[in-house]
Amino acid sequence: MISTLTKGERELAIVILGILACVGLAMAAAGRADPLGAHGWLIIALCVPMIFFVIAGYYTPQPAEERLSQYYDDPSKAGIIAAMVWVVFGLFVGDWVAWQLVYPDLTFDAAWSSFGRIRPVHTTSVIFGFGGNALIATSLHVLQRTSRARLPDQLSPWFVLVGYNLFCLIAVTGYLMGVTQSKEYAEPEWYADIWLVIVWVVYFLIYLRTLARRKEPHIYVANWYYMAFILVVAVLHIVNNIAVPVSFGHAKSYSLFSGVQDAMTQWWYGHNAVAFFLTSGFLGMMYYYLPMRAGRPIFSYRMSIISFWGITFMYMWVGSHHLHYTALPQWVQTLGMTFSLMLLVPSWASAGNALLTLNGAWHKVRDDATLRFMMVAAVFYGLTTFEGSFMAIRPVNALSHYTDWTIGHVHAGALGWVALITFGSIYAVVPWLWKREAMYSGRLVELHFWLALSGTIIYVFAMWNSGIIQGLMWRTYNESGTLAYSFLDSLVAMHPYYIARATGGLLFFLGAVVGFYNIWMTIRTAPAAQVSDVRTDIPVPASAGTPALQPGE
Repeated sequence: MISTLTKGERELAIVILGILACVGLAMAAAGRADPLGAHGWLIIALCVPMIFFVIAGYYTPQPAEERLSQYYDDPSKAGIIAAMVWVVFGLFVGDWVAWQLVYPDLTFDAAWSSFGRIRPVHTTSVIFGFGGNALIATSLHVLQRTSRARLPDQLSPWFVLVGYNLFCLIAVTGYLMGVTQSKEYAEPEWYADIWLVIVWVVYFLIYLRTLARRKEPHIYVANWYYMAFILVVAVLHIVNNIAVPVSFGHAKSYSLFSGVQDAMTQWWYGHNAVAFFLTSGFLGMMYYYLPMRAGRPIFSYRMSIISFWGITFMYMWVGSHHLHYTALPQWVQTLGMTFSLMLLVPSWASAGNALLTLNGAWHKVRDDATLRFMMVAAVFYGLTTFEGSFMAIRPVNALSHYTDWTIGHVHAGALGWVALITFGSIYAVVPWLWKREAMYSGRLVELHFWLALSGTIIYVFAMWNSGIIQGLMWRTYNESGTLAYSFLDSLVAMHPYYIARATGGLLFFLGAVVGFYNIWMTIRTAPAAQVSDVRTDIPVPASAGTPALQPGE
């Protein structure tokens, strides 16, 4: 896929990879038995083969100038494949984690397989591996179409994609070795944080450079959401991960914040990661692929802009609702609760805008599982945002906090909203990118939809029930004024719900495996006589090749 690099871009790639290999060698020498050393060898193992791969094509003919009049989609293709690999791996680990709560002996008496180590492996793999790669891939695809502009160069997208996946690998392997920053959201090592900042800045510059050379004067709303996701995540990551390493030869570091300040910073980061990584970016995905697949314009463009600014402003203030009944000042808790309730307005505006866009296209929703993925995702988005605002109310939070209700809420958003809109968008874009008339098997798309939906419902309902039972058992007193149930009693009561959760997760995982197979077969099997136009999915002669730049959509 990188065969289209010019000689100058190949030379720069070799320099970058060489610098990285030298950094890896220094880490390996300094870290030795420390995880820092292991990650040094990981970097070397990745960079050295890539150097030879790039050099091998150095004397190939220069790519034709005609490429500059066409979109550059190779990074998007690679990002989608990487996303599907990560989701299969991440969901497998996640279901393993769920079954560990049913059968604790599934750790196999190995430290690396303990719940505390593989749980962040699951979250990082599905959120950052799957979600992040899907966001990078789709954002680069949407950016070019809505701007009528090719990406500014061919090397920086590959730097972002490869560099981002290197970060994910460092994070996941670090967790297995027991190295995190010991925060609510397990954070990778300090050197991984620095590397991600470099990658993310390049990502943001790609967006700015492409928009600066756009041929479409209007900036479509999907790009507003994608840019907010890129910019704010950078700010959140830098502030939350300010830390001082023990030494440059050690993976361990200590945060500059402590006590309640550290808790507030962490939840300012945590909830805004939900806002701008798991909401804003995927709304950008929804605002492009849902109307394109439905063949309908957005119901209200003005509503989408109002919703954008409402979400961008209000989400910044709501993180403190995770810290009700703690040492955090009461006025800060109240501020978070108030903005959480106000946030329901712009959130429902986006969900409603998506569903109203389908007016006149509900027959397509009935017949098209890809569009149904997106429709159900919008429903879950509206449901989850209502639930989040409701759970932020202090008396409700007194019952829900620290219980499985929170886990059910998180997975209603993660599975029902984020994963379904991503699968729907991938099913829409894969035939366009690989010039196919449709997916390899429409029936497999249908099967994936029902596996994903049933798995999500089973999972979420199990956690809603177990969470409310937990909260009630923990606050039930007997006539003498003491607790009626011990913590162990509540744990025993959770056992059937944990079985249901693991079963729901298994169904969702099987759906992802079906999706991976379907996408892989779509890529492998091309029609002999025709391909599909990238914009409209209408068959065109195979001789048409890669589509030229088209008007913004």
